[in-house]
Amino acid sequence: MSLAQHLVELRKRLMIGAIALVVSMVASFFLTDWIIWAMTEPIRVVAAQRSAEESQAVTLMYSTITGPFDMRLRISFSVGILLSAPVWLWQIWAFLMPGLTKKEVRYTIGFVSAAVPLFFGGVFTGWLVMPHIVEIMATFSPDGSSNFYEGKYYYDFVFKLLLVVGVAYVIPVFLVALNFAGIMSGKAILKGWRVAILVAVVFSGLATPAADIVSMLMLAVILTILYFAAAGLSLLLDFRRSRRRPDLTAPSPAPTAGPLA
Repeated sequence: MSLAQHLVELRKRLMIGAIALVVSMVASFFLTDWIIWAMTEPIRVVAAQRSAEESQAVTLMYSTITGPFDMRLRISFSVGILLSAPVWLWQIWAFLMPGLTKKEVRYTIGFVSAAVPLFFGGVFTGWLVMPHIVEIMATFSPDGSSNFYEGKYYYDFVFKLLLVVGVAYVIPVFLVALNFAGIMSGKAILKGWRVAILVAVVFSGLATPAADIVSMLMLAVILTILYFAAAGLSLLLDFRRSRRRPDLTAPSPAPTAGPLA
């Protein structure tokens, strides 16, 4: 295909993906009531822990006229991306696949098949941790104070938490991809286990409140297990490659003495 034909094909793929996104956003807009209700459950838990008078000062609020609509639009966009993911991912794949070899196609399918469940597993973990963060942070409010959660910032907090934890779960797949590319060996990945554990603990401490030790330890343990799983898989792949190509790991022969020796 010529460059112009590639551009026409790319425009076609982008248009299909954009249409799928818009349709999914419209459908998601009708789900925003349920999503907001589920997302604000921790706020109702905090209000239930206060007295009848103080509970009225714990609520979700909007500081602008367009705040409620803006929040629904943000939610419908995020959920629309997830609902339309099969369509736009397929369009990207259909555009790139003709230029890939069979081996690259097989590797790409394997990485995507591992990354997608891990990402959603991370999002689910973040969803489980999020209520504890809101509830524990509310305990630091002094008596008689009010907890008004501004809608825009509350949504940003939930969305960024889910996104960060989801991406963190995909990092082991990235490590295995580096091993496939020959950039990092399994031994090199495993050698950095101390740094990996430290990073997992620090990340978990930043993603969860310091007072919520259980959530922090749960997230840190899961990230550590995923790291060692990636290291183990990389070691297995290195072992299989060494058996197929023993010349890559065999020591080089000692130089023989020349005529001048």
